[in-house]
Amino acid sequence: MTRTSWKFGALAGVAAAAVALGLAEVVAVLTGSRSAPLVAVGGVVVDHVPESLKQFAITLFGVHDKTALLIGTAVLLLAFAALIGALSVRWPAAGFAGIGLFAAIGVAAALTRPDAGIGAAFPALLGAAAAGATLWLLVLGPLAPAEVTALPAPSVQEEEEAVAGRRRFLRSGLLFIAGAAVLGFAGRLLSTRRSVSSARAEVRLPAPASPAPEVPAGADLRLADLSSYVTPNDAFYRIDTALVVPQVDPLDWSLRIHGRVRKEIRLSYADLLALPMIERYVTLACVSNEVGGDLIGNARWLGVPLKRLLDEAQPLDGADQVVGRSADGWTCGTPTEVLRDGRDAMLAVGMNGAPLPIEHGFPVRVVVPGLYGYVSATKWVVELEVTSFADYDAYWVPRGWSAKGPIKTQSRIDTPRGRGDLKPGPVTVAGVAWAQHRGIAKVEVQVDDAPWQEARVARAVSDDTWVQWSWHWEAESGDHVLRVRATDKNGETQTSQPAEVIPDGATGYHTVSVTVA
Repeated sequence: MTRTSWKFGALAGVAAAAVALGLAEVVAVLTGSRSAPLVAVGGVVVDHVPESLKQFAITLFGVHDKTALLIGTAVLLLAFAALIGALSVRWPAAGFAGIGLFAAIGVAAALTRPDAGIGAAFPALLGAAAAGATLWLLVLGPLAPAEVTALPAPSVQEEEEAVAGRRRFLRSGLLFIAGAAVLGFAGRLLSTRRSVSSARAEVRLPAPASPAPEVPAGADLRLADLSSYVTPNDAFYRIDTALVVPQVDPLDWSLRIHGRVRKEIRLSYADLLALPMIERYVTLACVSNEVGGDLIGNARWLGVPLKRLLDEAQPLDGADQVVGRSADGWTCGTPTEVLRDGRDAMLAVGMNGAPLPIEHGFPVRVVVPGLYGYVSATKWVVELEVTSFADYDAYWVPRGWSAKGPIKTQSRIDTPRGRGDLKPGPVTVAGVAWAQHRGIAKVEVQVDDAPWQEARVARAVSDDTWVQWSWHWEAESGDHVLRVRATDKNGETQTSQPAEVIPDGATGYHTVSVTVA
């Protein structure tokens, strides 16, 4: 068998895999986008990959971690397809066995997704059937390239037929790949068109019974490279486990509050909008945020106080946890007392004056000041179960994270960020600090090992939001290290001890190295 034949086999394998994925995307339009093999397998990876690797991906790719995962999964699949295609040139059974393995993995992954029915198996099965047919056509069937043996010497006609056969093979293989790409794109486009964007556009949010306080003058210092006090919706960070954003129609949405309560409650979207609403600025932070990271944002939220609904449901004694469930099956556990202690925990329907963006939980999500998102911020929420920490571990707890996640006091230098050289003389050092539901009392900056200097802290709407700060520095020539630390209104200064984000949030001082020349 010639070396060229192995290369042709590898191309045939890639073409077969591409056809499988493209067709599966189209079928998944009918069976649900989470049943597409690439998404289903990616979901299993998210659920079972070690936390250290998951955190590495978030650190490396940030909010693009899901895109990176899907691309990485596709690359690995195509590499595997090239291998089985090459093997199928000499051992056809190996190629078809590899496709069968691909189908089994895709079916198993799709059926493990929350609320998956038997139809979830169809994209992987039909895709595998198409892949098998493609591989047969390109390796064994009429599109397979002709072989030319060295002995006896081939005739001119045989050589010409072989060249023509190879050209036909290459043309067919590339057409299969291109057609599969069109199928996949069409499937994704059709899924997008089935989204709830039009339903969201028709939502008219009610006026709040308790409007948000006005942002005080001076809350936003409006300095270059300094994060704005209010984060625009399209710039707000997004970290969750949903590889495909759930599409929840508000007309079909309902919320069930049940479990260890005296009165079970069920609400429709219209029921929720009819209740008195509050509007508040609240800063949300991800527990995966490294020291100095940007997985944090401040927005104006509109929603119904959770305390009102829980008081109506009347949790039983000992029911110290409320488990929020998302439309995609994700869960998080929040201390019941936190939801009833008077803070502005809410079922949010609006963000910065508009209905929730779809990727941020439309039509309804949970917002709780003072807790990291993994124990509070259930997007696309459809269920609140009142239970106890002793009886139930939510999604992240068995994976090594703390059951309760109060946000730690932190601060960050936004400018300068070590980009390029600074000139000697006056330099504005500025950033943000946060200690949600406690508030920031003081921010200090240190240059090298000099004494700490107190910065100017800007005003804020409430203790539930971050604050901006700034400090005037007379910079001298040389290499310098800037550090920042914050003290909350309870008198506790953030620790200098570095700690990783697992199990309950990173700690340490944010430092920036700069050169003054």
